[in-house]
Amino acid sequence: MTTIPDASAMTGWRKSSYSNGQGAECIEVVDGFPGAVPVRDSKNPHGPAVAFTADSWSSFVIAVKDGTFSG
Repeated sequence: MTTIPDASAMTGWRKSSYSNGQGAECIEVVDGFPGAVPVRDSKNPHGPAVAFTADSWSSFVIAVKDGTFSG
């Protein structure tokens, strides 16, 4: 995992389909970033983001869909 100190200049952020509809607890990701999947808190767009390898991110998404992580 890599930290991106200010990812606000990156374009193409989209909210996760698993984020709640009230604007809280939302994460955003950027598709098509070479070699990584940047992730940030939508409430802090000028704050840091973290970048996961594609394999790590895929494993995480599968675990969420399978219910491995509960709220």
